[in-house]
Amino acid sequence: MKPSERHAAIIKLVRDSGKVTVDFLADHLGTSKETIRRDLTEMSLRGQLRKYHGGAERLDRATEGEFGARLHEQADEKRAIGQLAASLFDRDDTLFIDTGTTTLVFAEELASRPSMTVVTNSLAITQTIARSPEGHRVFLIGGEFLEEAAENVGPLAVEQIAQFTARDAVITVGAIDATGAMDYELREAEIARAMIAQARRVTVIADETKLNRTALFRVCQLNQIHRLVVNSYPEPHLAEVLTAAGVEILVPNGEHLAA
Repeated sequence: MKPSERHAAIIKLVRDSGKVTVDFLADHLGTSKETIRRDLTEMSLRGQLRKYHGGAERLDRATEGEFGARLHEQADEKRAIGQLAASLFDRDDTLFIDTGTTTLVFAEELASRPSMTVVTNSLAITQTIARSPEGHRVFLIGGEFLEEAAENVGPLAVEQIAQFTARDAVITVGAIDATGAMDYELREAEIARAMIAQARRVTVIADETKLNRTALFRVCQLNQIHRLVVNSYPEPHLAEVLTAAGVEILVPNGEHLAA
C-alpha cells in the first residue's frame, strides 16, 4: 500500500471511529507500528488528525485548521498537478519548495524520484522527502514556527534562504491574474519571494481556483515565472498574457502551451 493510500485509510478510520490506536492501525493496514507512528506524526503536522501517545483522534470541526481543511479541497486536481510537476525534475536537481497544500502533494510525488536536494521551510515536506528511500538531501529552513501549516517564516527564514542557490523554485500561490502572482499571507509571500530570488527557474503550481483572482501581497511578476502547472487551461485572455510573458503552461493529460 502506498503512503498516500495508507493515509487516506487512516483518515477514514479516524473519522468513523473518532479515536484509533497504533496497534489497531498496524493490524488493520498490515504494516509496522513504527510506520503507523511516522504516518500519524506527519498527518498531525498537516492538521488531518490529533496524535496522542499510542494513537490518534479526530479533530472536531471547530478545531480543524485551515491548512488541514484545504488539503481535502481539489484533492484529485492537486494530485494530478503534483504528479506532472514532479515529472519535470530528476536526479541531482536542486529545488526550493515553499509551504502549501499543493506543494505538499508535489513533495509526495517527488519523494519517489531519483535523489535530489530540497530546501524548504515546511516541516511536513521535510519529513515527506527525508523518509524516501531514494536518498534525497533535505535542508529545513528555520525561523518562527507556525503550527497550523507546520512552517517556518519570518526574517530569520528569509535570511537563511539567501544562503542557498538552487536551480529551481517550486512555489504555490493564492492567486494569479494578468498582473502577476499573489498570496493572502505576508510572511508566506516573503518566503516565496526569497526563494524566487535565489533560483534560476521558477515553477508555480496551482489549481484552477487560483486563476483570475487577486490577493493582497505580491509574490512575483508573470515574467519571473518560467512554468505554470495547473489542472486546466486558463481562460483565453489570461493564457495569452501568460504566454506573452514567457510562461509555459503545463496541464495534466493536455497539450502544453509553450511561451
